[in-house]
Amino acid sequence: SSSLSTEPSKILGGWFDPKIENEGIRTQGLGFKLPHSANQHFPLSRLAAPANSSAYLSPFSEMGVKARKKAITKKLKKGASDFSASSASKDEAREFLPLEGGPAQKLPKTEVRENKATVLYIGRIPHGFYENEMEGFFKQFGTIKRLRIARNKKTGKSKHFGFIEFESPEVAKVVAETMHNYLLFEHLLQVQLIPPEHVHPRLWKGVNRWYKPLDWVKVERKRQDKERTLDDHKKLVEGILKRDKKRRKRIEAAGIDYECPEMVGSIQAAPKKIRFDA
Repeated sequence: SSSLSTEPSKILGGWFDPKIENEGIRTQGLGFKLPHSANQHFPLSRLAAPANSSAYLSPFSEMGVKARKKAITKKLKKGASDFSASSASKDEAREFLPLEGGPAQKLPKTEVRENKATVLYIGRIPHGFYENEMEGFFKQFGTIKRLRIARNKKTGKSKHFGFIEFESPEVAKVVAETMHNYLLFEHLLQVQLIPPEHVHPRLWKGVNRWYKPLDWVKVERKRQDKERTLDDHKKLVEGILKRDKKRRKRIEAAGIDYECPEMVGSIQAAPKKIRFDA
Protein backbone atom coordinates (compact mmCIF):
# COMPACT_ATOMS: atom_id res chain seq x y z
CA SER A 1 0.00 0.00 0.00
CA SER A 2 1.20 3.50 -0.81
CA SER A 3 0.13 4.89 2.58
CA LEU A 4 2.94 3.02 4.36
CA SER A 5 5.63 5.04 2.57
CA THR A 6 4.26 8.38 3.68
CA GLU A 7 4.97 10.21 6.93
CA PRO A 8 3.74 8.75 10.22
CA SER A 9 0.01 9.13 10.75
CA LYS A 10 -2.12 8.94 13.92
CA ILE A 11 -3.67 5.48 14.19
CA LEU A 12 -5.61 4.15 17.17
CA GLY A 13 -4.56 7.00 19.41
CA GLY A 14 -0.79 6.48 18.78
CA TRP A 15 1.82 7.20 16.12
CA PHE A 16 2.18 4.72 13.23
CA ASP A 17 5.75 4.11 12.09
CA PRO A 18 6.14 3.25 8.34
CA LYS A 19 9.01 0.92 9.28
CA ILE A 20 6.68 -1.92 10.23
CA GLU A 21 7.99 -5.14 11.69
CA ASN A 22 7.32 -8.42 9.90
CA GLU A 23 5.08 -9.85 12.59
CA GLY A 24 2.58 -7.01 12.46
CA ILE A 25 1.88 -3.34 13.09
CA ARG A 26 2.76 -2.03 16.61
CA THR A 27 0.76 0.87 17.98
CA GLN A 28 2.92 2.74 20.42
CA GLY A 29 0.11 4.57 22.20
CA LEU A 30 -1.88 1.42 23.11
CA GLY A 31 0.94 -1.10 23.54
CA PHE A 32 -0.39 -3.99 21.38
CA LYS A 33 0.24 -5.38 17.84
CA LEU A 34 -2.17 -5.34 14.95
CA PRO A 35 -1.61 -8.50 12.80
CA HIS A 36 -1.41 -8.42 8.96
CA SER A 37 -4.67 -10.32 8.69
CA ALA A 38 -6.50 -7.30 10.11
CA ASN A 39 -5.72 -5.45 6.88
CA GLN A 40 -8.23 -7.63 5.07
CA HIS A 41 -11.13 -6.40 7.18
CA PHE A 42 -9.80 -2.91 8.06
CA PRO A 43 -7.53 -1.48 5.39
CA LEU A 44 -4.80 0.90 6.48
CA SER A 45 -6.33 3.62 4.33
CA ARG A 46 -9.38 3.56 6.61
CA LEU A 47 -7.26 3.67 9.81
CA ALA A 48 -5.30 6.76 8.74
CA ALA A 49 -6.84 9.97 10.06
CA PRO A 50 -7.21 12.97 7.74
CA ALA A 51 -4.52 15.60 8.11
CA ASN A 52 -6.93 18.52 8.55
CA SER A 53 -9.20 16.89 11.17
CA SER A 54 -8.62 16.29 14.88
CA ALA A 55 -11.36 13.64 15.05
CA TYR A 56 -10.55 10.03 14.25
CA LEU A 57 -12.92 8.06 12.04
CA SER A 58 -11.36 4.72 12.94
CA PRO A 59 -13.66 2.30 14.78
CA PHE A 60 -10.80 1.71 17.27
CA SER A 61 -10.30 5.43 18.05
CA GLU A 62 -12.94 5.54 20.82
CA MET A 63 -11.53 2.40 22.37
CA GLY A 64 -8.00 3.84 22.26
CA VAL A 65 -9.02 7.06 24.01
CA LYS A 66 -10.76 5.12 26.78
CA ALA A 67 -7.76 2.85 27.23
CA ARG A 68 -5.40 5.82 27.44
CA LYS A 69 -7.65 7.59 29.98
CA LYS A 70 -7.86 4.43 32.05
CA ALA A 71 -4.07 3.99 32.02
CA ILE A 72 -3.46 7.65 32.95
CA THR A 73 -6.01 7.48 35.80
CA LYS A 74 -4.39 4.31 37.13
CA LYS A 75 -0.93 5.92 37.10
CA LEU A 76 -2.24 9.06 38.86
CA LYS A 77 -3.90 7.00 41.61
CA LYS A 78 -0.76 4.95 42.11
CA GLY A 79 1.43 8.09 42.31
CA ALA A 80 -0.93 9.76 44.77
CA SER A 81 -0.95 6.71 47.05
CA ASP A 82 2.86 6.47 46.96
CA PHE A 83 3.22 10.18 47.74
CA SER A 84 0.80 10.06 50.66
CA ALA A 85 2.50 6.99 52.09
CA SER A 86 5.97 8.53 51.87
CA SER A 87 4.94 11.91 53.31
CA ALA A 88 3.18 10.47 56.37
CA SER A 89 5.52 10.53 59.36
CA LYS A 90 5.94 7.81 61.96
CA ASP A 91 4.44 9.94 64.72
CA GLU A 92 1.26 10.51 62.73
CA ALA A 93 0.99 6.81 61.93
CA ARG A 94 1.16 5.92 65.61
CA GLU A 95 -1.91 8.01 66.34
CA PHE A 96 -4.10 5.69 64.27
CA LEU A 97 -4.75 2.28 65.82
CA PRO A 98 -5.92 -0.67 63.69
CA LEU A 99 -9.63 -1.46 63.96
CA GLU A 100 -9.19 -5.20 63.57
CA GLY A 101 -6.06 -7.18 64.30
CA GLY A 102 -2.51 -5.93 64.39
CA PRO A 103 -0.41 -4.93 67.39
CA ALA A 104 -2.01 -2.17 69.45
CA GLN A 105 0.08 0.43 71.27
CA LYS A 106 -0.44 0.69 75.04
CA LEU A 107 -1.08 4.13 76.42
CA PRO A 108 1.21 5.23 79.28
CA LYS A 109 -0.42 5.19 82.69
CA THR A 110 -0.62 8.60 84.32
CA GLU A 111 -0.15 8.50 88.06
CA VAL A 112 -2.39 10.89 89.94
CA ARG A 113 -0.37 12.40 92.76
CA GLU A 114 -2.13 13.00 96.01
CA ASN A 115 -2.07 16.61 97.15
CA LYS A 116 -0.19 16.77 100.44
CA ALA A 117 1.06 20.37 100.28
CA THR A 118 0.00 22.43 103.30
CA VAL A 119 2.55 25.28 103.08
CA LEU A 120 1.76 28.40 101.07
CA TYR A 121 4.04 31.15 99.80
CA ILE A 122 2.49 34.61 100.00
CA GLY A 123 4.17 37.42 98.07
CA ARG A 124 3.59 41.15 97.54
CA ILE A 125 2.29 41.62 101.08
CA PRO A 126 1.23 45.27 101.52
CA HIS A 127 2.43 47.54 104.32
CA GLY A 128 0.41 47.04 107.51
CA PHE A 129 -0.68 43.48 106.65
CA TYR A 130 1.48 41.74 109.25
CA GLU A 131 1.28 38.63 111.44
CA ASN A 132 -1.81 39.53 113.46
CA GLU A 133 -3.68 40.85 110.43
CA MET A 134 -2.75 37.84 108.28
CA GLU A 135 -3.78 35.37 110.96
CA GLY A 136 -7.12 37.10 111.44
CA PHE A 137 -7.75 37.11 107.68
CA PHE A 138 -6.69 33.58 106.72
CA LYS A 139 -8.23 31.75 109.67
CA GLN A 140 -11.61 32.07 107.95
CA PHE A 141 -10.49 29.28 105.58
CA GLY A 142 -9.31 26.83 108.22
CA THR A 143 -6.98 26.16 111.13
CA ILE A 144 -3.53 27.76 110.83
CA LYS A 145 -0.56 25.87 112.24
CA ARG A 146 2.28 28.33 111.61
CA LEU A 147 2.72 31.74 110.04
CA ARG A 148 5.86 33.70 109.34
CA ILE A 149 6.73 36.98 107.60
CA ALA A 150 10.29 37.56 106.41
CA ARG A 151 11.77 40.62 108.11
CA ASN A 152 15.01 42.60 107.86
CA LYS A 153 17.43 41.67 110.63
CA LYS A 154 18.74 45.22 110.98
CA THR A 155 15.56 47.27 110.83
CA GLY A 156 12.91 44.65 111.59
CA LYS A 157 10.76 45.83 108.68
CA SER A 158 8.77 43.45 106.50
CA LYS A 159 10.28 42.08 103.29
CA HIS A 160 6.75 41.82 101.83
CA PHE A 161 6.67 38.03 101.59
CA GLY A 162 5.93 35.24 104.01
CA PHE A 163 4.74 31.68 104.54
CA ILE A 164 1.64 30.15 106.09
CA GLU A 165 0.86 26.52 106.93
CA PHE A 166 -2.60 24.98 107.29
CA GLU A 167 -3.55 21.68 108.88
CA SER A 168 -5.51 20.38 105.88
CA PRO A 169 -4.10 20.10 102.33
CA GLU A 170 -7.59 20.71 100.90
CA VAL A 171 -7.82 24.02 102.74
CA ALA A 172 -4.38 25.06 101.46
CA LYS A 173 -5.42 24.26 97.89
CA VAL A 174 -8.62 26.30 98.23
CA VAL A 175 -6.65 29.26 99.63
CA ALA A 176 -4.15 29.09 96.74
CA GLU A 177 -6.94 29.06 94.14
CA THR A 178 -9.00 31.77 95.85
CA MET A 179 -6.41 34.27 97.04
CA HIS A 180 -3.98 34.21 94.11
CA ASN A 181 -3.96 37.65 92.40
CA TYR A 182 -6.33 38.96 95.10
CA LEU A 183 -6.28 42.77 95.16
CA LEU A 184 -5.46 44.00 98.68
CA PHE A 185 -4.39 47.59 99.39
CA GLU A 186 -3.42 48.08 95.72
CA HIS A 187 -1.27 44.92 95.82
CA LEU A 188 -1.98 41.67 93.96
CA LEU A 189 -1.24 38.86 96.41
CA GLN A 190 0.82 36.01 94.98
CA VAL A 191 -0.25 32.77 96.68
CA GLN A 192 1.32 29.48 95.58
CA LEU A 193 1.51 25.98 97.02
CA ILE A 194 4.94 24.67 98.03
CA PRO A 195 5.44 20.89 97.59
CA PRO A 196 6.57 19.09 100.77
CA GLU A 197 9.91 18.11 99.21
CA HIS A 198 10.72 21.79 98.51
CA VAL A 199 10.08 23.06 102.04
CA HIS A 200 13.39 24.17 103.60
CA PRO A 201 14.11 22.54 106.99
CA ARG A 202 14.91 25.94 108.53
CA LEU A 203 11.87 27.67 107.11
CA TRP A 204 10.06 27.83 110.44
CA LYS A 205 13.05 28.72 112.59
CA GLY A 206 12.02 31.27 115.22
CA VAL A 207 8.41 31.32 114.05
CA ASN A 208 7.00 31.50 117.59
CA ARG A 209 9.31 34.33 118.67
CA TRP A 210 8.27 37.87 117.84
CA TYR A 211 11.09 39.81 116.28
CA LYS A 212 12.13 42.85 118.29
CA PRO A 213 14.17 45.38 116.31
CA LEU A 214 17.29 46.91 117.82
CA ASP A 215 17.15 50.31 119.48
CA TRP A 216 19.86 52.02 117.46
CA VAL A 217 19.58 55.22 119.50
CA LYS A 218 20.51 53.27 122.59
CA VAL A 219 23.38 51.58 120.77
CA GLU A 220 24.79 54.93 119.58
CA ARG A 221 24.43 56.48 123.02
CA LYS A 222 26.35 53.61 124.54
CA ARG A 223 29.13 53.98 121.97
CA GLN A 224 29.49 57.71 122.68
CA ASP A 225 29.45 57.36 126.48
CA LYS A 226 31.97 54.57 126.77
CA GLU A 227 35.17 55.21 128.72
CA ARG A 228 38.17 55.95 126.52
CA THR A 229 41.82 55.24 127.18
CA LEU A 230 44.62 57.78 126.70
CA ASP A 231 45.37 56.51 123.20
CA ASP A 232 41.68 56.74 122.23
CA HIS A 233 41.56 60.32 123.53
CA LYS A 234 44.65 61.30 121.51
CA LYS A 235 43.16 59.89 118.31
CA LEU A 236 39.91 61.75 118.96
CA VAL A 237 41.71 65.08 119.52
CA GLU A 238 43.95 64.61 116.44
CA GLY A 239 40.91 64.08 114.26
CA ILE A 240 39.20 67.20 115.60
CA LEU A 241 42.32 69.37 115.05
CA LYS A 242 42.79 68.02 111.52
CA ARG A 243 39.24 68.90 110.51
CA ASP A 244 39.57 72.36 112.13
CA LYS A 245 42.76 73.07 110.16
CA LYS A 246 41.04 72.26 106.85
CA ARG A 247 38.14 74.51 107.82
CA ARG A 248 40.48 77.47 108.51
CA LYS A 249 42.13 77.07 105.09
CA ARG A 250 38.77 77.12 103.30
CA ILE A 251 37.81 80.32 105.16
CA GLU A 252 41.08 82.06 104.17
CA ALA A 253 40.74 80.92 100.54
CA ALA A 254 37.26 82.49 100.44
CA GLY A 255 38.75 85.89 101.49
CA ILE A 256 36.96 86.05 104.84
CA ASP A 257 38.82 87.78 107.66
CA TYR A 258 37.88 85.70 110.62
CA GLU A 259 39.91 84.39 113.54
CA CYS A 260 38.72 81.06 114.76
CA PRO A 261 38.99 80.49 118.50
CA GLU A 262 41.44 77.93 119.71
CA MET A 263 40.20 74.48 120.49
CA VAL A 264 39.74 73.91 124.20
CA GLY A 265 41.20 70.71 125.54
CA SER A 266 43.62 70.18 122.68
CA ILE A 267 46.46 69.90 125.18
CA GLN A 268 46.16 67.07 127.61
CA ALA A 269 46.50 68.27 131.19
CA ALA A 270 49.21 66.64 133.25
CA PRO A 271 47.86 64.42 135.99
CA LYS A 272 48.25 65.77 139.50
CA LYS A 273 49.06 62.40 140.92
CA ILE A 274 51.60 60.05 139.52
CA ARG A 275 50.40 56.49 139.42
CA PHE A 276 52.88 53.69 139.32
CA ASP A 277 51.74 50.37 137.97
CA ALA A 278 52.75 47.48 140.16
